[in-house]
Amino acid sequence: MRSILLFTLCFISTGLNAQQSTLKSPDYPDHVDLSYHLDHQGIRTPIDSKDDWLTRRQHVLASMQKVMGAFPEPDSPVELKMQVHEEVRTTKVTRQLISYHTDSDTRRVQAYLFLPTQTKKTIPAVLCLHQTIGIGKKEPAGLGGNPQLHYALQLAERGFVTLAPDYPSFGDYSYAFPPEDGYVSGTMKAIYENTRAVDLLQTLRQVDSERIGCIGHSLGGHNTIFTAAFDTRIKAMVSNCGFTRFHKYYEGKLKGWTSARYMPLINDKYGNDPNRVPFDFPEIIASFAPRPFLASAPIHDGNFEVSGVKETMSQVTKIYRLYDAEGNLQTNYPNAAHSFPEAAREVAYQFLEKHLGLANR
Repeated sequence: MRSILLFTLCFISTGLNAQQSTLKSPDYPDHVDLSYHLDHQGIRTPIDSKDDWLTRRQHVLASMQKVMGAFPEPDSPVELKMQVHEEVRTTKVTRQLISYHTDSDTRRVQAYLFLPTQTKKTIPAVLCLHQTIGIGKKEPAGLGGNPQLHYALQLAERGFVTLAPDYPSFGDYSYAFPPEDGYVSGTMKAIYENTRAVDLLQTLRQVDSERIGCIGHSLGGHNTIFTAAFDTRIKAMVSNCGFTRFHKYYEGKLKGWTSARYMPLINDKYGNDPNRVPFDFPEIIASFAPRPFLASAPIHDGNFEVSGVKETMSQVTKIYRLYDAEGNLQTNYPNAAHSFPEAAREVAYQFLEKHLGLANR
C-alpha cells in the first residue's frame, strides 16, 4: 500500500504537478505546547485522547504543506522499473547500483541497494539518507566521505536490506533548482522520492514490507523526520544531528533552511521568522506516535543546538504517553560535535534491530 495521509490532495492531470495545497489548518500561536488543538474559530480543546491528538496531527501535516507544498498522491504513480547497473559481492553483502523512476518516466534516480548475502526469509529494511555532501549516496554506501557515516553498508553487514538514494542535485542526481515539476520546495521533492524508495523496498522479495525503517545524519536526519511524518509505512526512525527547534537554530536565524533546495517559503512568505513559520519539530516528531523514534543529538553540535532537541523530546513524550508508548521514544546525547561517533551509531543500530525485529543478533 502507498503512504497513508489523513486527507486527499488534488492534482492536475499531467503527471505529478501538484496544485498548491488548499488544506487549511488553524494558526497555532505556539508549536511547542502540544496540550490542545484549535478549531477554525481558534477555540482550544484539550488533548486528552488519541482522537484529540489526531485532529492536531492533521493540522501539523497541513501546516507543513503550507511551507513545503502539497504532498503528491497521484492516482497512478509512475512505474518504478528498477534496473541494476552494477553488482559487487563480498562475504557479507551484495551491493547493487540501481536506478528507478519516481515522479517521471523520463528521469531515473540512482541508489545503492545492499542485500545481506545469507538470508532464507524476509528481513527488515532501512532507508539510509545522506548528509549534505557532493558524493551523495556514495557516503552511506561506504564508497567515500566520512567513515562515521557509512551506515547503509554497516547496517547491511548487520543483516538489514538497506537502500541509499541520492537527494536531488547530489551525487549522480542532476536536478535544477528552483524545483521543477510543480514542486514548491526541494524538501517536498525529496519527501516524495523517499516514499517511492519505500515503494521499491516493498517490491523486493527479501524485504518484510511491514518492517521498514529510516536513518539519516544532518540533512538525512531531518529528511528522515519529514518523510516519516507523511509515510506511516516507516516503522522506526533515527535522526542524528537532524533537528532542533526553529527558535534554537542559530538563535532563530533560519536562512539555512531557505534555499530552493530546501524550503524557500520560510524566507519568501514567512520572513525567516520562527514565530511565523506554521510548524516546528515538536509537532512533527509527535506526529510519529506511537512509532519508535531515536533522537541522537551530540551536545556540541553547532548546527542543531541540543537544548532545542531536549525541549522537543520533553513535549513529544506527552503525546506518546497517550498511546502508552513512551518506551518507543529514545534520546542519546553523545559528547561530540556535528558527527555520528561509533558509540552513537551502535545505539542507533541496536535501536533499529530492536524495533524492526532483526532476530539474528
